[in-house]
Parts: sequence; C-alpha cells; structure tokens
Amino acid sequence: MGSKWRKAKLALGLNTCLYIPKTLEDSPATASSTVAGGRFSDAVSLSPTTPNRNSDCHVDMPTTPTPSSSGLRMPKHHNSKSSKSTCAICLMSMKPGQGHAIFTAECSHSFHFNCITSNVKHGNQICPVCRAKWKEIPFQSPLTDISQPRSRNGQVHWPQHDAWMTVVRQVPPARLDTNRNISNLFQTVEPSIFDDDEVVDHRPMGSQKNSSTDVTNHHSMGAIEVKTWPEISAVTKSASHSNFAVLVHLKAPHAVGLLNQSGMPVTDQNSRAPVDLVTVLDVSGSMAGTKLALLKRAMGFVIQNLGPADRLSVIAFSSTARRLFPLRRMSDTGKQEALQAVNSLSSNGGTNIAEALKKSAKIMTDRKWKNPVSSIILLSDGQDTYTINSPNVAATQTNYRSLLPACMQRNAASSGLHIPVHTFGFGADHDAVSMHSISETSGGTFSFIEAENVIQDAFAQCIGGLLSVVVQELRVEVECVHPVLCLNSIKAGSYNASLASDNKSGNIEVGDLYADEERDFLAMLDIPADRSCNDMMTLVKVKCTYKNPTQSDNLDLVTLDHIDDVKIERPDTIGQLIVSMEVDKQRNRLQSAEAMAEARSTAENGDLAAAVSVLERCRKKLSETVSAKAGDKLCLALDAELKEMQERMANRRVYETSGRAYVLSGLSSHSWQRATARGDSTDSTSLIQAYQTPSMIDMVSRSQTMYLGSPAPRPPLRPLRSFPARQQPR
Repeated sequence: MGSKWRKAKLALGLNTCLYIPKTLEDSPATASSTVAGGRFSDAVSLSPTTPNRNSDCHVDMPTTPTPSSSGLRMPKHHNSKSSKSTCAICLMSMKPGQGHAIFTAECSHSFHFNCITSNVKHGNQICPVCRAKWKEIPFQSPLTDISQPRSRNGQVHWPQHDAWMTVVRQVPPARLDTNRNISNLFQTVEPSIFDDDEVVDHRPMGSQKNSSTDVTNHHSMGAIEVKTWPEISAVTKSASHSNFAVLVHLKAPHAVGLLNQSGMPVTDQNSRAPVDLVTVLDVSGSMAGTKLALLKRAMGFVIQNLGPADRLSVIAFSSTARRLFPLRRMSDTGKQEALQAVNSLSSNGGTNIAEALKKSAKIMTDRKWKNPVSSIILLSDGQDTYTINSPNVAATQTNYRSLLPACMQRNAASSGLHIPVHTFGFGADHDAVSMHSISETSGGTFSFIEAENVIQDAFAQCIGGLLSVVVQELRVEVECVHPVLCLNSIKAGSYNASLASDNKSGNIEVGDLYADEERDFLAMLDIPADRSCNDMMTLVKVKCTYKNPTQSDNLDLVTLDHIDDVKIERPDTIGQLIVSMEVDKQRNRLQSAEAMAEARSTAENGDLAAAVSVLERCRKKLSETVSAKAGDKLCLALDAELKEMQERMANRRVYETSGRAYVLSGLSSHSWQRATARGDSTDSTSLIQAYQTPSMIDMVSRSQTMYLGSPAPRPPLRPLRSFPARQQPR
C-alpha cells in the first residue's frame, strides 16, 4: 500500500513535503504518509507564504564569511531555538518524542536521520548547513524499507483558510501511471516553435473591482516629474568654465490605483501593466539540498504574487535546458500547475546557462501574444561548463557575451527583443563576471545572494519593481539654447547616451521606470568667456518622451516639453557663489562608481593593495566635498559602501569568495540606478538599500512577514529615499 501511495503522489507531481493537512474527519491512521525515496533534500513544501522566521519551520542558513563585522547582516527575525528544532533538509519540525530518529553530526548540526541518510546516499558528505566535511557518515540499514508507511517528519498543520492549501486541494486528480517517473512528468516533447502561449487578458486595466478594504482608489497617473539644477548659480562674463554640470532629475509617477492606510502608493493588480515573466532556474547538482528547497519556496512566493493577467513560464537547466510549461496566465488554475511543476524539480548534472538563455529568448520571440512588460530572471550558483570552457572561446579572453543570444543584447538591431535579464548569483561559487555581463548586456541588474535564505527577499525586491512599471521607452533630450554653448558629454552610467554631430544636443535612452523610481543624469557643458552676453544666460532645455503602459488602449508617446530652461547669471563680478547640493551629491555618486570600477579592474590584475588604495583615495576625496561636510546621507552611505568593498579585498580568498560579486552588484546598482540585492541587503536596516522604491519595499515586507496561514501585520511603507538614514557601520 505504501508503494502505491508513493507512486500516486509521484504521478500527481507532489513530493513528500507537499502535504495535505489532516482534517477533523481524518483518523490517526490516515494522518501519516510515506516518505518517498530518492533525493529527499530536493523536496520542499511550496507554501504560499514564507514561514514566519520565528516559527519552527525556519532554517538558519549560514552567510558566507566576510572579513568585517560591519558587513551586511541577516535580518534578525529568528532565534537560535528555531534552528535547533528544525531539520535543515526537509524544513520540518524536529523535536524529541515524535517517533523519528535524529542524527547529530560532528559539527553539532542535527537532522532527521532519514533525511540525512538520503542525502548521503546521493554522495553528499558535507553538512548542508555549515558545509563542513564529515568523517563519520550516517548510514541507513539496507533492511529499512522506505516503501512502508511511517509518520511523516514534522507534520505541518495547515490552516483550513490557507490560500496555497486551497490550491493544493484543488489540484485535479490525474490519471495514475505507476510506470511514470516524476522526473519525466514535465519532459514532454517540446514544440519546434513556442507559439503555444496562453492568450493575454484583453480587459482594460482597472476594469475589475478591488475587494480590499485598506486601500483607496486613485486611478489617475501623473506625468514624470522633471527638475534641473546648474552646479553653481553664476559665472562671470570674463571667466570660462569647462565641464560645467547641469543635473537632470527624473521621477516616475506613483503606482497606479491604490494608496495604503498610510497614504503611500502600492500597486493594484487590476490597474498596473501585466507582465510576461520567464524564470530560468539552475537545477544542477550543486543546487542539491537546502539550496533547491529555498529556491522552490522563493518561486512559490513569486507565483503567489503574480496576478491573473500576468503570464509565467519556467525553464529549468542543468546539463541541458527544458521548458516546464509555456507562458501561462497566473489564474488559480495556472498557479496550481506552476506550483506542481516547480515542486517536481530535482537537481543533477552540469550548468549550461547559454542553452537556458537561448530557450528563454525563444519563448519571448515565438509568443503569439505580448503583455506590455516583459522580463527574464536568471538564477545560478555555478559556472557555465559548456559555453565558457568551449575550445571556440579564447582562454585569455572569455567571451561572456556568447552566453546571451544576440537578439537579446541591447546593441542589437531595432528588431531585437530589448528584454532585460535580471541575474542572481547564488552563493560563493557562482561566476559573478558572467552573471554581471549577461545583465549588463541585456539591460538588467545583477544581484549577489550571499546568504541562502535571502533568495526569496531578493526575488521579492525584483518582482516588486517588475510589477510596478509605469513608464516605458523613456527618452530624454538635452539641447543647448545659447549659441556659444556645446555639450562635452552626458554622464548616464550604463544608459545609452549620444551627442549630435555638432554637440549642440544629446539623447539618453532610459527605457522603463518603476513607480516612484528616480534617475539623475549630468550634462557637461563648456561655458566660454563672453563679455557681450546678457546678465542672464540660458544654458539648456530638456524634453522627455515616453509611453504609459498602464493605458492599454493608448500607447501613443507622451511628450513633456514645458520644462523650465536652465539659466545662470553672468555678472561682471561675483560675491559668494551658491553651490548646488544636488549636483554635488550626484557627482559624488558617479565618482564613487568610477572608483569601484577602477578598483575592481586593479584587483582582477592581481594587485589588491592598489585596489584598496583606489577606494581609499575616493573616500578621502568624498569627505572633502560640500555635501559630505553637510552630513548628506548619500555621502555617508557611499563611504560605508566603499569601506565594505575595501574589507572584501582584504586578501585573495575573500575577494574570490565574495568581494568580486559584491563589487559587481554595486556597480550594477549604481550604473542603472536601480536596486540590487547584495549579501543581505534586502534587510530593512541595511545601509545598502540604494534605489529601493515603495513597491519593492512593500514586496520585501510581504516576503519577510508572511507565515503559514495568513500574513502578519505589515509595517507601513516607508517614503522613497535613496539611502536609509542609519549611521555608517564602524
């Protein structure tokens, strides 16, 4: 009977950690189930909400060691007691007296005996928690028949009203094929053309009524806010000024539709722009155990927070890549099938990132229908072992761009996809350079997930942005007004900026903006001496064009050309100059990013001491600026970030383990002016929270505060700010 029940669960795509709760009608005999054989450590309960980190379902995961106690820290949502009472493999309760053997390893970490022997049977002889290599290996007697029924480990009593438990109960009974292995459940023959995507929801956005009681309807979206500042207020007629900076500041409108009880904007599922999302997940052998379990849980959170108009497709890759299911709307049925597919994943094989990205590009290229917003999320904990090490690639110059299909690269022809790939490097062994290259080339961001149990928060921050896109195809034009002026350059980070042949005007291709996101660009001018000019000189005028994706019936370009021109005084003599604090802060940000890039290049050339010196010089220069002396929070945070990078370059081991990824993630964040996860940087107390928007903060808050059954009360959204006001670490 036990073997039949196991096969039935496998045919349904339900592994042994996805439990149906015991109801009042259940007898004690029916409350137990069989623990399936195979890679038990790959099983995870796909709960719709993250377990409360104070509960017995929490797992304390180690962070990668850093050389500084002032480094990023995990949110303190847990206690040591929870880690000792929870099996780090199955994530279930582990208490004496429940009838289960408990194995305590020589490193002092404990596990269910059946869980750890399953791990060992598949060749894992290191601790899943601290990664220590064991000398004494737990061994399960061959007489043990795993097909015999036994009590399940750490039974979870799911609340009857739990949203995801409803999904599990509604999974339709499949025709049981006892000869069908779960690994083949989603390995159907893929079509040659991926045009089998589900039709998009054509109903006008905002047409559905929202049932929430703690929000206020507010469906009008304002225009982009544009402000400009000259670096100083005046230049004498007899003086010239090279590289005179004019700051162009942009801020996207609020999220459409809803305000929470604190009056802060949040994103309404029915009024925002729906998303086509492809998640590309590494399931190679190195993801075995807790990594895969936490990845499944994070994907469960993503699935839960997508709306019925959003579409999702999942690609799993190891030595090869396979599409689990086509782009499918996340209706109740769609979520059921997505959960079942993700829960079926197991880990084995190598790492073929290039094939996975090629398949994700094919999904986006072949689709019949399109939602207004499209994006790809890639997560990997290793290095591509098929493309990077190919003999066709020069050993001295690794062609990381070859990992990304040409049609997805930003500099591709106008027919290119122009779909950002947001990459997540997981743990200490991932290839940070290749992941950063993929994101940079496609227009996405690179996040470094240093601690395993931050993965869900990192995903939450990313989708919090993707589900709040309010501006698309944003283009900024800067034009010199006075005939004697010319543009030298436009400091735009990773955004494409170009100057006209006569240097009288320039453009910045910004693209998408999330709700409340801000962008700052510096236009650099040469102001010549001119004794014949008037007392007031008009420098430049700014114009913006963009599309509003939340208006599905009107995708015409919106034009903003009534922006005040930038002017300065040209007196014969000057008293006390007024220096713009806003311009000074942005110069500091750009100079810090340039120092990070230079230090990283120096470190890659093997001179860590010189790299640390580059950062030290930048810190000294930063401390002497007007904004730093005024105690500006951005300057304090930049200094703390530079100091953290210095400490992660303390020696070659530390740099290889975490320093390189930390620096590249910081460069990605500053060059795009968009939030990335760095180590534990989604913690609300972390200094490195640059560029987070209210929608991101809200989504991370959901990830951190929701537990089995119902969400805990969420703190009110904080106002948007570039960096929090906490003091820098020591």
